[in-house]
Amino acid sequence: MGTSRDYLSLKSLSSKIIGRLCHCGFDSKYSRLDAKLERKMRDEKRKRSGQIRFNSSESIFSWFPKFREGLKSIKGVFEQYDEDSSGVIDRDELKKCLEKLNLHKEEKEIDELFNSCDIDGSKGIQFTEFIVFLCLIYLLMIPSSSSFMVGSTELKETFDRIVDAFLFLDKNGDGKLNKKDVDKSLNEFYPWEKSPGNISKNPFMEMDQDRNGKVGFREFLFALIKWVGIDDSTGEMDSDEEISDGE
Repeated sequence: MGTSRDYLSLKSLSSKIIGRLCHCGFDSKYSRLDAKLERKMRDEKRKRSGQIRFNSSESIFSWFPKFREGLKSIKGVFEQYDEDSSGVIDRDELKKCLEKLNLHKEEKEIDELFNSCDIDGSKGIQFTEFIVFLCLIYLLMIPSSSSFMVGSTELKETFDRIVDAFLFLDKNGDGKLNKKDVDKSLNEFYPWEKSPGNISKNPFMEMDQDRNGKVGFREFLFALIKWVGIDDSTGEMDSDEEISDGE
C-alpha cells in the first residue's frame, strides 16, 4: 500500500497538471482575456434579460444533441486551416485563418487568443481548442452588425445557445459562475443516472480547473464541449454513453 507521503506527492502533481491545463486564474498572463469575457457575459445578461433560452438544467441537457451537431460542423473548417494535416493548427496557420476571416489583429492579440486556447501547452490548437477559439472570436471580435463568416447560421445559433446556458447558471449576472448557484441549478435534474453520461457528479469542480471558486466562460466552454461528447480526433462522442435527443 502507498504511504501518506506518496498520496501527498500524487496530489501535488495532480494540482500542478490541473493548473497547467487551464492557463487561467492565477496566471495574470491570461487575466486580460478572462476579464473581457466577464464583461461580455455581464453585458449579454443585461441584453438578454427575459430572453434567455433555458429555464432549467433539463432544458440545457435536452439541447446537448444540437450543441454536439453544431460544434461538429466546425471539423471541416479546422481541417481546412490545418494545412499540414498534423491535427493541430500552429501560429502561422492561425494567422492565415484570421486573415481569411478579415480579422487583422495585432500580434499581441493573436498570441493572447492562441495561448488561451492552447490549454495543454502543445504550441498548437487541437480541434476542441479550435472550437473555443472560434467562439471567442465570435463573442469578442465580430461586430454584432456583421455576419459570422465561419460555418453557418446553425453555428451562430449554437454559440448563442451556449452563452444562454452560461447565463442561466450565472444567477447574479457578474459574468462568473459560483459553486452554490451551479450546484443548485444542475441538481434540479434528478436522478443523475439519467443525466448526460459525460457529466460528472461534481460538475463545478470539473469546470473550475484552477480551483479559485469561480468559473469563467472559457472554463465553462471547455467543460461543455466534453459534456456534449466532442473529442479532438474525430469530433464525435468520446464516450459510449448516448445522449437522447430533446424536443
